[in-house]
Amino acid sequence: MAQVPQTFFDALAVRTWCGLALRALGRAREEIDAINVYPVADGDTGTNLYLTAESASAAVEAVFEAHDAHGSGKPALADAARAMAHGALIGARGNSGTILAQLLRGMAQVLAADGETTHTDGEGLRLALRRAADSARQAVAHPVEGTVLTVASAAADAAGRAEGGCGTVARAAYDGARAALAATPGQLAVLERAGVVDAGGRGLVAVLGALVETFTGEVPRAAVPVTSGPEYARVAGDTDTTSPAGSAEILTDSPDECADAPGTGGPAFEVIYLLEADDTAVARLRQRLDGLGDSLVVVGGDGLWNVHVHVDDAGAAVEAGVEAGRPYRIRITHFGLGDVHTTGAERPPREPAQRAVVAVVPGEGLAGLYAEAGATTVLARPGEPPASGELVEAVRRAHAREVVLLPNDADLRHTAAAAAEQARTEGIRVALIPTRSAVQGIAALAVHEPERRFDEDVVQMTSAAGATRYAEVTVAERQSWTMAGICQAGDILGLIDGDVAVIGSDVAGTAEAVLDRMLSAGGELVTLVLGDEAPETVADHLEARVRESYLAVDTVVYRGGRQGAVLLIGVE
Repeated sequence: MAQVPQTFFDALAVRTWCGLALRALGRAREEIDAINVYPVADGDTGTNLYLTAESASAAVEAVFEAHDAHGSGKPALADAARAMAHGALIGARGNSGTILAQLLRGMAQVLAADGETTHTDGEGLRLALRRAADSARQAVAHPVEGTVLTVASAAADAAGRAEGGCGTVARAAYDGARAALAATPGQLAVLERAGVVDAGGRGLVAVLGALVETFTGEVPRAAVPVTSGPEYARVAGDTDTTSPAGSAEILTDSPDECADAPGTGGPAFEVIYLLEADDTAVARLRQRLDGLGDSLVVVGGDGLWNVHVHVDDAGAAVEAGVEAGRPYRIRITHFGLGDVHTTGAERPPREPAQRAVVAVVPGEGLAGLYAEAGATTVLARPGEPPASGELVEAVRRAHAREVVLLPNDADLRHTAAAAAEQARTEGIRVALIPTRSAVQGIAALAVHEPERRFDEDVVQMTSAAGATRYAEVTVAERQSWTMAGICQAGDILGLIDGDVAVIGSDVAGTAEAVLDRMLSAGGELVTLVLGDEAPETVADHLEARVRESYLAVDTVVYRGGRQGAVLLIGVE
């Protein structure tokens, strides 16, 4: 069915565009994933763009639903544009999604400049596209030509030369982007070797095609990759009567041929997080992260930022965020051998790894620890448990045929089971180990052997987790009845295997009592995970207690960050 065109860029046009862009990226997702070779050949650019657009669209829908509920009619253009930008910012995935979020933010800065304006025209759209391209380029630490930044700039340039309403401007931007996309292999060597156009730029062309459809009601001729050999940018005849004469059809290698494309040497981890921080702190953070890795993109403003970087030291990247402000929704992905950063004769096919581990972790420090051990992590902050969709996304990001899922929380067992079932429908073999604490997950990960048969590996990991008793020391939020008696708000609680066993007045004393109870049944290794609120001396105190009272018991200490509990304890 043809789309009813929007004459002006108003709130309804924002809503329509977001919906059409999501649909267009959904159709192109697998194709874009298949041609993803830069900045790393991890085959997820299309998926990341789709998830980012999905978050933007959901935020706009929420604004419309709120106005409907209050009977206040449709929202103002500024409200819809800001919601689109904010939704993209908080939902941005990967390098490409982060840049798309900044493109939308740049547009929103123009569209929402006058909060009372109900709509804008072709001139407003021209200015919005220019601001989008410029702000995205500024957000990237080291802009590279032949990428989505080049395509965005070309779209803005073409729009700036167009005269007329929103439909005319949108089509000019689309055609300018298509032409620029066709030229990207000649600007970036890795694209030329692989015989493909830039994946992020291909996604932007899809988004701009949705903008054309929003204002004309017509779907523009799609830029579909076809087999081309080395002549990656030759022009095919364009018989689409809705497009201006001379439009180029973009030609690239087929997805199967793209799978062998090499990446470039680089870091092993992708780190992404939202950050609450002021501008000054973010400026320092940019310098710090720029020295740690590459592919640095920091987008946002007004106190909320989305940070993306590729590094070898994932923990250091997270710690830099902690120093700058409050990082959350932290995602750390281990690219893995055979997926990216391989060169020369190595060049293995870009195929899924045989096996991966996906783990839910309660703090930034543990996220770094798990990632360094090779796991794909999902951060669960206090009061913000991940949904099953987030776990499914993490399983996909792990890019493996077999996945071991560690929920590390008894309350997440059903959520994790739903995620595992969804992943299985996509052809991924998933085993759910019902770990109830991050310390059980650490024990399971310690015996993980990817070279073993899958079933045997799962049995060994399950056995290690089950042999680990777990406890936590936390602060009571309110008066309540417990297994150990009545506690008051502010009391220190020691929970063993999920039940309150000790009520105390200080962290060290309560933790010692908990540890004594756990070790009374024996043990060989004590794991202590300190939260940010743990006293500086508590680890030394507990280590001394174990050393003096329990022979042949070792102790290992980790920093968990903002993990909710003051202290996590594991005994195995």
